[in-house]
Amino acid sequence: MRRSSSRSAVGLAPAARGPDGRPVLTRARLGQDPPQRTVLGVLADNGQCQRACGQGITTLRCFSGSENALPPTEKKVLSDCGVLEPLQQGFDIYMDEPEQADGDSCSGREGMSFEEVCEVDTSTLKSDLHFLLDFNTVSPMLVDPSLHSPPKEASDVGTDVVNVTEYAEEIHQYLREAEIRYRPKAHYMRKQPDITEGMRTILVDWLVEVGEEYKLQAETLYLAVNFLDRFLSCMSVLKGKLQLVGTAAILLASKYEEIYPPEVDELVYITDDTYTKRQLLRMEQLLLKVLAFDLTAPTTNQFLLQYLRRQGVCIRTENLAKYVAELSLLEADPFLKYLPSLIAAAAYCLANYTVNRHFWPESLAAFTGYSLSEIVPCLSELHKACLDVPHRPQQAIREKYKASKYLHVSLMEPPAVLPLQ
Repeated sequence: MRRSSSRSAVGLAPAARGPDGRPVLTRARLGQDPPQRTVLGVLADNGQCQRACGQGITTLRCFSGSENALPPTEKKVLSDCGVLEPLQQGFDIYMDEPEQADGDSCSGREGMSFEEVCEVDTSTLKSDLHFLLDFNTVSPMLVDPSLHSPPKEASDVGTDVVNVTEYAEEIHQYLREAEIRYRPKAHYMRKQPDITEGMRTILVDWLVEVGEEYKLQAETLYLAVNFLDRFLSCMSVLKGKLQLVGTAAILLASKYEEIYPPEVDELVYITDDTYTKRQLLRMEQLLLKVLAFDLTAPTTNQFLLQYLRRQGVCIRTENLAKYVAELSLLEADPFLKYLPSLIAAAAYCLANYTVNRHFWPESLAAFTGYSLSEIVPCLSELHKACLDVPHRPQQAIREKYKASKYLHVSLMEPPAVLPLQ
């Protein structure tokens, strides 16, 4: 699996136009840098597709028109068995069969019918959903960028609403309860017939690049990965649709978290026009239905900001903790089996020991209820990830934290051995 070389080519997206023919204002035309194509490379075959039959996976085919035909029309595709098949108008979605009562339900409900999850025919949408499809008009909220105050590079610790001192303990307790409800299944990749752990890693690495391209908040990236994992915990998708799910996740997270989210046309552009605008919007609808519109999910970033607020550290330790926590997004196994609050604690411990030679302060142990012995298993996994990251092909997070605003913390050498015994 390697990245496409097309990312090296810098191009400008054609100006979007509204239904009246007038150009539509985008982020690039509001005084920001023109977007570049941050293209995801081709996902390699993995040999797992033969597991699709006979393992409790129900195949469902959704037909809704030629806009969903991939690859482009007038071409033939090579099937999993090596036989040329004519292109079919539609796409495949695999949905897990209902399991027995499981605490890790996908959306907090006992089950959803196929009509509830996959009924996304845009021709039958009710009028109250038309706003999901009409993105051609200029937003009335667009203002002159010259009126904006200059961006600040200051730390976001102390400015987040979850860090209100008077309610810190109540907020933390609520987030600890909510993180259990909104966590993905730890080993969902075992039920995926056509995608692998490596494909997910490539996708998350690409989402990091997209976040840097559009200067998105860290919380937006964490939310997007949470939406992606929760969706894949319930729905098995073909590898040709994996990037579409990831793009819809970053779009949804941006709308939730950002003041000025990227335009839909811009996200279509950075996928190298692999998908259409209509496909992206329909996948966003499906994502919302599968998640049951539960988008306020606690993330590792939220807990880490709380810990840094509670027990202040130097700016280098803070940035290193953020870097270590972000590395946990790359690997579903083993980090999905740990709660976000525990991953944040492990990231704090590793960064604090690397810089200050201390692990877990007593004040945080009392605040969180986590003892160092409970953190050690996750801490060991994070330490291993830090040691391995220079040798991985996915370098987006490491390159991100090489910047001077993060004090080049990704270039720091982690300790070879942690004194955890």
